[in-house]
Amino acid sequence: MAAQLPIKKPGWIDEFQSFIMRGNVVDLAVGIIIGAAFTAIVGSLVKDLFNPIIGLLLGGIDFSNIFITLKGPAVPTLEAAKTAGAVTLNVGLFLNAVIQFLIVAFAVFWMVKVLSILQRKKEAAPPPPAAPSKSEVLLTEIRDLLAKKG
Repeated sequence: MAAQLPIKKPGWIDEFQSFIMRGNVVDLAVGIIIGAAFTAIVGSLVKDLFNPIIGLLLGGIDFSNIFITLKGPAVPTLEAAKTAGAVTLNVGLFLNAVIQFLIVAFAVFWMVKVLSILQRKKEAAPPPPAAPSKSEVLLTEIRDLLAKKG
């Protein structure tokens, strides 16, 4: 019967495990998940609320249908251009992305600003009073005993 050699685990596996279990990595993962959900909300805000209002103010323009056909049939909507296989520059979709970016940047700016204010208030708060030392407690007891006798 042949002897089996033990399989040696590479050293980087332990290092990776300690890295992945650090609090910062977990916080980052949570932040990415929340960011993805926030991006979906902002996308809907821009597409479903802002763009119709802006389009209405600009004379009924649908931003998603602002495009330039480079090659292919001239059609009225971007969906029809895609169906026909036309090559297009999607200016309206780019404008949607720019608006989404500005909203996210604005929200992040205010979040960082509020967190900075809270951090400054926390740093400016006076430290809690220190607990009295054993000597001070004993001296207080002695003082109280002497006050009762005298």
